[in-house]
Amino acid sequence: MRRLEWYIARRYLASRRKGRFLSLITLIAVGGVFLGVTALITVIGVMTGLQRDLQSKILGSNPHIYVFEAGSGLRAGDWRRLLGRVVGRDGVVAAEPFIMTNVAVLLANSTYVKPGTLFGIDPDIAAQPMTVVEDSIRAGALSFGPTHSGLPGILMGRDLALALGVLPGDSVVVASFENLRYDAFTGNPMPVTRWFEVTGTFKTGMFEYDNTNMYVSMPVAQELLGFPADTVTGIAINVADAWRADQLADELSTELGPRFYIRTWMELNGPLFSALKLEKLAMTVILFMIVLVAAFNIVSTLIMVVADKTREIGILKSMGLTRRAVLRIFMLQGITIGIIGTALGALGGVTLVWALDHYRLIKLPGSVYFVEWLPVALDATDFVLIVVTSVAIAFVATIYPARQASRLLPVEAIRHE
Repeated sequence: MRRLEWYIARRYLASRRKGRFLSLITLIAVGGVFLGVTALITVIGVMTGLQRDLQSKILGSNPHIYVFEAGSGLRAGDWRRLLGRVVGRDGVVAAEPFIMTNVAVLLANSTYVKPGTLFGIDPDIAAQPMTVVEDSIRAGALSFGPTHSGLPGILMGRDLALALGVLPGDSVVVASFENLRYDAFTGNPMPVTRWFEVTGTFKTGMFEYDNTNMYVSMPVAQELLGFPADTVTGIAINVADAWRADQLADELSTELGPRFYIRTWMELNGPLFSALKLEKLAMTVILFMIVLVAAFNIVSTLIMVVADKTREIGILKSMGLTRRAVLRIFMLQGITIGIIGTALGALGGVTLVWALDHYRLIKLPGSVYFVEWLPVALDATDFVLIVVTSVAIAFVATIYPARQASRLLPVEAIRHE
């Protein structure tokens, strides 16, 4: 009996008794599911890829946890003692002191000034490199010197260097507004300035960092800001699992007390990732509407098949075909449409995602979207959820027309015109 039901369902899907109208409607229904699933997989892949790319670049350019000492000027004294309270804790893989300050920078003999963030680091203190820049310094690809001019060396983001027209070997002036001095004659506050030689440029792929960040050795940064040798901005920490950084941050906050406050990478970048999650949810809901529209195509297709095959259904029922058999015939038609459309859509979506990722087909302005290329990544869970949901929607869409067909009375169906 099941073979008979499948045979009839297949014949009804490709009916040609009155031309090719119904088979064309079937193709349109399959095409609707195909387009909906392809669009959904592609957009979810784009949103997931963007989120993952930003996460990797943020984690590659920033420590997972920052420890600051409360007070004015973001100054933490006796950093070695503070570092000793952090190193060796469960989950901590690396920790080091750092200096961070906002500065202005300009090329020698130029009047064009760019704001930036200056970091003072000592890459040899931590057990492992804290960022991609420190990793490059340890590998020998970047360094702070020695310089040809004898000036202290500075590493500069690629986009910042391009904006200033700076090349390695050029001299730049860095002005700090944190350690102000007062002019002896006018009494006006004056920023502290220092000459540096650019020893290299780096590229993290994150425009915001490449357009603002600069690195110098920690003693040079301490001198620029007027910090004593045992004073830094704070302690940077990397943990084994970046997604559990908040747990260690809570433990440190409890142990160190109110004198110190802790910030994690998730807190500092929370608004950005919240916006991405909201956009992903919104796009998912919108694109699922396309799949629902395709489901209505399935409903309309089956209703037309029922209307066209009413007399044949009556004959089959008079010959002993049960209501359940008729129900299964039309449900098989709808499920077949859903499975074929979903399979084609999954194949099309995966192919499009691969092409976007492999060939980098879409270029983005980094100043707006933080990244230069449209990153694409497809999560297996998202893929399975889309496929299962699409088939489930197709199955639900078959229920009403299949029940209508199964309820036809043989005599009335045979007399139907």
